Amino acid sequence: MDSIGVLTSGGDAPGMNACIRSVVRTAHANNVRTVGIKRGFKGLIDGDAEILTSRTVGGIARWGGTVLQTARCEEFKTPEGIKNGLASIQDLGIDGLIVIGGDGSLHGALALHKAGFPCVGIPGSIDNDVSGTDYAIGVDTATNTILEAMDKIKDTASAHQRAFVIEVMGRRCGYLATAAGVAGGAEMIIAPEKPVTMEDIRAEIVRAHDRGKPHFIMIVAEGASLRASDICDNLNTQGKQGYEARLTVLGHVQRGGSPTAFDRILASKLGNAAVKALLLGESGVMCGLDGVKTINTPLQHVLEHNRSADDYLLKLEETIAL
Repeated sequence: MDSIGVLTSGGDAPGMNACIRSVVRTAHANNVRTVGIKRGFKGLIDGDAEILTSRTVGGIARWGGTVLQTARCEEFKTPEGIKNGLASIQDLGIDGLIVIGGDGSLHGALALHKAGFPCVGIPGSIDNDVSGTDYAIGVDTATNTILEAMDKIKDTASAHQRAFVIEVMGRRCGYLATAAGVAGGAEMIIAPEKPVTMEDIRAEIVRAHDRGKPHFIMIVAEGASLRASDICDNLNTQGKQGYEARLTVLGHVQRGGSPTAFDRILASKLGNAAVKALLLGESGVMCGLDGVKTINTPLQHVLEHNRSADDYLLKLEETIAL
C-alpha cells in the first residue's frame, strides 16, 4: 500500500488523537502516506481530507476529542452514500482505510469491506459496548472522570445526609456505571443488565439508613430500566426514607479531558496494529485488546454480539457496598 486513510466517526472518545498519531507514525515507518479524513464518513463523502505527517501529529496524544473532528452520517447507511464514499476514496488515492469509532462507525467499515475496499476498524467508545476487545479507546478516561465527580459529590452527600442519583452514559451497556460504582463506593448501581423496581431501590435505601450510612450514592446508566430523573422525583415525592434525594447528570463532561496513560497506550497499540493489518493484506477486521495483546476479530462477528457490563463487578458491588 502506498496510502492509508484514517477517520474518526460517531461520538468522540479520549485517546482518539493518540490513535491517529500512532497510525500516522507507523505508516511513516513503513514508507506509507497517511491521509486524514475530517468529519468521519461525512467528510469521506465530501472528500474533506489532508495529508498527515509525523510533524502534524506531534503533541496531540495528550488532547481529548479528535483533531480530525467527527460526525454522524445517515447518508453513509445508504447504498448511494457508500457509492459516493468509494468514489471519493478513489479521488483521494487511498489504498486502505482505518476507521476509529463505535458500533455505527464499525458498521460503516464493514460496508466498505463488503464493497471490496480494504478497511480495518478500531474501537473508540466510552460506553465499552463493543465486543471483540477488553476495552475500547476512551473507556478508562471516562471512568476516571465519573470517579472524580463521585468523590466530590460524596463529600456534599455526607455533609447533608442526602441520597444522590448520578446519571452516567451507557445506552445498552452498563460498564461505566458498574466500574465507577465499584471504584467510587456507590451504595447502588442501576445498569441495563440489572433491572430494578422503585420498591427495590426504596428497600436498599432503608437498609443503608438503618446501617447508619451518612449518605446514599446511586449510579444510574442512561439506558437502565428506570430513568435517573424519575428515580429522584419518586424518592422525593413518595417519602424520603431518611435521605433527601438530589440528581446529578454528568452528561458530555464524560467524553472530554486529557486521556489517561492507559487510554494513550491502548490507542497507540491499536493504531499500530491496524496499520500492520492493512499492510499484511487483512480487511474486514477490528483490532482489539485481549489481556495485554492485540487481536484481530472479523467485524461481522464483532457487530453480531453486544458487550455487556462485567457480571462479576455487578455482584462485587452488592457485597462491598454494605
